[in-house]
Amino acid sequence: MNPLPARPDTPCVAVCSTTFDDVCRGCGRTVAEVAQWVFLSESDKERVWERIIAEGYPRREG
Repeated sequence: MNPLPARPDTPCVAVCSTTFDDVCRGCGRTVAEVAQWVFLSESDKERVWERIIAEGYPRREG
């Protein structure tokens, strides 16, 4: 079994905006994912990381 890739503790890039929808334009997480991040298991976090990277996040320019 391969270990999970090294990642920062959070996808947050301090470009937080969910003004117009439920997805942060900086990190790509949903409002619920942001709120629950510290409570997610490592495998759940990895699934979020894989999805947001596939979608082109995190973005520093917002």
